[in-house]
Amino acid sequence: MALRFLEGTFQEPDWHSYCHSSLDREIPGIILSARDEHRARPAFPDCYCDVVSPQIAVNTAVTRDELLDFISPRHHAVVITARADGTPQASPVTCGVDDGKIVVATYPERAKTRNARRQPQVSVLVLSDDFGGPWVQVDGTAEVLDVPEAIEPLVGYFRSISGEHSDWEEYRQAMVRQGKSLLRITPERWGPVATGGFPPRLA
Repeated sequence: MALRFLEGTFQEPDWHSYCHSSLDREIPGIILSARDEHRARPAFPDCYCDVVSPQIAVNTAVTRDELLDFISPRHHAVVITARADGTPQASPVTCGVDDGKIVVATYPERAKTRNARRQPQVSVLVLSDDFGGPWVQVDGTAEVLDVPEAIEPLVGYFRSISGEHSDWEEYRQAMVRQGKSLLRITPERWGPVATGGFPPRLA
């Protein structure tokens, strides 16, 4: 599909009109060439292509228990810590929930670990497996544990994500051998559980 900018300025196209019209037309900011009409249309998010029932953004306030219930089955997250100069540093991580805290395995030399030791106020953006699914931001205080103190908490971390290990003694030895650390984040403030989409006024 041939796309080009008009007058050097990109404008958000009318995806609703685009998804339900011929390719041989002009929409705001983009010219669509009919010579590529035989090719498949790009897979835009469903919320852009459903005129009858567009996906509406939803924000749901939750209690602490509801927050932890939401996070527990979700293991994809981004941990945001502060560098020495105060700017944010973001790290994609695998997380779990253990004893009411968000837990993340790491190493002592990782940037997020060094930052959390210096400034323990961190944020965690917890995502659904489906990137377009619900998410939540949690702000809290991080505690950094190193082996050997971290060994049993690392057992809890593994169990919260993958269940029982086939050989816990082997796992414990591996944690010591690798010199692992654990971030243990106590939730103190959190936003609503949110989903993306159109604002309610467009329903």
